[in-house]
Amino acid sequence: MMSWLKKTRLLRLLPDSVVLTRMPRRGNTLYLTFDDGPDPRYTPALLDLLDLHRVQATFFLIGRQAELHPQLVERIIAEGHRIGNHSYSHPRFNGLSLDHKMAEIERTDQVLAGFDGIRHHAIRPPSGAFSWALTFHLARHRRKLAYWSYDSLDYQRLPADDLVEMMRKKPPSAGDILLMHDDSDCCIQVLAALLPDWQASGFSFAALPD
Repeated sequence: MMSWLKKTRLLRLLPDSVVLTRMPRRGNTLYLTFDDGPDPRYTPALLDLLDLHRVQATFFLIGRQAELHPQLVERIIAEGHRIGNHSYSHPRFNGLSLDHKMAEIERTDQVLAGFDGIRHHAIRPPSGAFSWALTFHLARHRRKLAYWSYDSLDYQRLPADDLVEMMRKKPPSAGDILLMHDDSDCCIQVLAALLPDWQASGFSFAALPD
């Protein structure tokens, strides 16, 4: 299986209009992104934390979860965050045909459009599953894949204190798109520790552009 490092290097060969892996280094901005929500246990607390620090972010939502918890999607949008497409049911994309992948993406677009009126959203495949067929199919239809340049590793279920220590030793840089998840309290604990540090260091935060 292709390593993420190799995958990232390949993706960076493509123009930003096709695949977004990081943002320009202008200013001192970081871009927080959260996959796998909305989750009724964890998303409210995450939103509270972001609001406390006046941080805007991007939530790549699972379509089925958005249907189940519409009030959370409405709150995400109302508080100034952006939403993106993380498939409808979060299947293993590497095992699906292109038609099946697109059915997942299109169904989620329909769900999300009901909240923000945007017909097409940036797409982050489940687990970042990458294929040239999907990438070029989306490019032909002027759709954008949104990946990341900084992996928090919060999905590995390591103790939050260990992740905080790792991220302090190797902090993100301006323009980095951070991968995090809002289906556990891990990223909440990590951000509760790191957001004050990052802001004290001069970082600001923004949602990814539409």
